[in-house]
Amino acid sequence: MCGIALIVGPDADSTLFRQMLGTMAGRGEVEETLCDDGVLAGTQRLRIVDRDRAVQPWQSADGRWLLCYNGELFNYRQLRADLISRGREFRSESDTEVVLEAFIEWGARAVGRFRGEFAFAIVDRLSSRTYLARDPVGVKPLYWAVRGSKLHVASELKAMVPLGSPVAEVAPGHHGWAPAGGNAPTFIPYVDLLRLGAGQTIIDDPDEAAKRLRIALEDSIRVRVDTDLTVGVILSGGLDSSLVLLHVREAHPDCVALTIGAPGSEDLRYARRLTADLGVRHEVVSMRTGDIKANDVREAIRMSELTEYGDIINAIVSVPLFARARELGIKVVLTGDGSDELFGGYPMYDQIEAGSSRRLFLHKIRNLHRTELQRVDRVSMGQGVEARVPFLDLSLVELAMRLPVSLKIRDGHEKWIVRQAFRDMLPTYIFDRPKNPMSHSSGLHERARLYRPLFARMHRSFGYDVFDPIRRDFSVLLDRYKYDLDRAVAASQATQDYNTLEHARDLVGALRWNAVNGLRRRTVPIGSHASMRY
Repeated sequence: MCGIALIVGPDADSTLFRQMLGTMAGRGEVEETLCDDGVLAGTQRLRIVDRDRAVQPWQSADGRWLLCYNGELFNYRQLRADLISRGREFRSESDTEVVLEAFIEWGARAVGRFRGEFAFAIVDRLSSRTYLARDPVGVKPLYWAVRGSKLHVASELKAMVPLGSPVAEVAPGHHGWAPAGGNAPTFIPYVDLLRLGAGQTIIDDPDEAAKRLRIALEDSIRVRVDTDLTVGVILSGGLDSSLVLLHVREAHPDCVALTIGAPGSEDLRYARRLTADLGVRHEVVSMRTGDIKANDVREAIRMSELTEYGDIINAIVSVPLFARARELGIKVVLTGDGSDELFGGYPMYDQIEAGSSRRLFLHKIRNLHRTELQRVDRVSMGQGVEARVPFLDLSLVELAMRLPVSLKIRDGHEKWIVRQAFRDMLPTYIFDRPKNPMSHSSGLHERARLYRPLFARMHRSFGYDVFDPIRRDFSVLLDRYKYDLDRAVAASQATQDYNTLEHARDLVGALRWNAVNGLRRRTVPIGSHASMRY
C-alpha cells in the first residue's frame, strides 16, 4: 500500500531523501514525511485501510518508535483485539498501527504472528537502531544500503540507485536489526519457507488434498477482499485467475474483471465468456500488436526493475492492464500468480525423477520474489494499485509442500489437484483449457520479443545493475540442460546474458512472426475471427 524511504544517521542528506522518495511517487496517492535529527522518513501512501487516520510515518504515543510500513496485514483485526485485551490503546482502526503496537508488545517475535504481504522498518529513536522485516514469500520488497555512517532503506531499487553504493535486499521471511552508526544489519529467518511442512506427513490422498486446498484458497481470498473498496481481478481466462474471480464474486460482489489481449486472442475469448456467464463487469484492454512501441518497453523496464527477459515481456503486457485499473479508480486487485509454482503448472515437474522435481519446485518458490512477484508488485504499485496474491498465502504454500508431484501432474494434466478441488465450480471450458504463459495467450508476446536486444541496454541506463545485471531466462537454461538444476545454475553464473548470435537468431524469429501476423491482419477483418468451440 506504500513506497517507503528512510535514512537513519547524523547529517542525513535531505536532497537525496527527497530524490529517493520522489522516484516512488506512483506507489501512493499522498506523500507523507517526518524529518528530524538523525531520521528522514517518508511514504508514498496508497490509502486503503482507515484512509484518513493511518498517516505515516506512524509514531508510538511516546514518540520513541517510528514505523514506515508497506503492505497489508490480513489478520490485523484479530491482533488488534488481542492487543487491546493486553492493555494496549489505539488511536486508529488501521493495520499500520497494529504493526507497531504488536512490535512494542512482543518485540521481534511479533512478525511471526503476522498474516499478510508486507515489508517495514521501525526506528528506535532512543538508540538509533533500525528493525527491518519482510513477509515470508517476498510479495513486498525491501532494499537497504549503507553509505558513510547512515542506513538507507527503500521499497524499490530505483530509489537506491542515486546512492552510488552497493545495494542489498532483505530476503523473504527474514528480519533483523541495523545497529546505530551506519553498520550493516544482521538478518535471521523467522520463517524458513523451504522447510514449511517439514516433519508433517505427506498428503497423498486426493480427496483429503482437494478438501484442504479448497478450504485454504477460499479463506485466503476471503481475507484479501475484506475491504469497502471495489476489488479488481486480473483475469486471463485460465484456471487460476478464473478460480480467483469465482471466489471474489461470491465473497465481494463489488468486483471488476480486467483482461488484456490482442483482438481474437485466447485470453479475451475465454475471459469474455466467463464474465458473461457470471454476470461480472468486464474491462478489456484490447491492444493490437503494433501498439507496443520502444517507449513502452523502456517504461516497463524502468517500472519493473526485472532482470530476466521473459519476466520483462510479461511486465510489458501487464503495464496497460494496471493502468486501466488506476483509471477506473480501483486500488485493490487480486491475481492468480503463484499457483503454477506451487501446484505443478510446469510440465518439467513430470519429466524428471521425484527428488529432482522437488529441488526444482523449491528453486521456483525461493526465486518468486525476484521474478513473478517483483513484476506484480512494481507494475501494479507503480500505478497506485495494490495487487494481492491469494495463492501465496502461507497456508497454501505449506500445503503445497506436503503434496507429492503425483497429485500436481497426472494423466497429462498440470495442476491436477487444483482442477479436482474445484471441478464443481469450474465451467468445462475453463477446466479443460491448457496452460499458456501470460504474454503468449494475450497475443502480444512476439511483438514485445522484437525489442529483446534492447533490454540490457535499457536496464543499464537506469543504473539497476548496481544490484543485479540482466540475465538470460533461467527456464531456457533448464530446458537446455534437461532440467538439471546444478548445471543450469552453473551456466547462469558463467554467462549471464545472451550473446550477439543468440539475440540475432531470436530477432529473426520475432521478425518472421510479426511479418506473418501483419499479413494476417490485413487480410482478416476485425471481428471475423473464427468463433471458439466449447
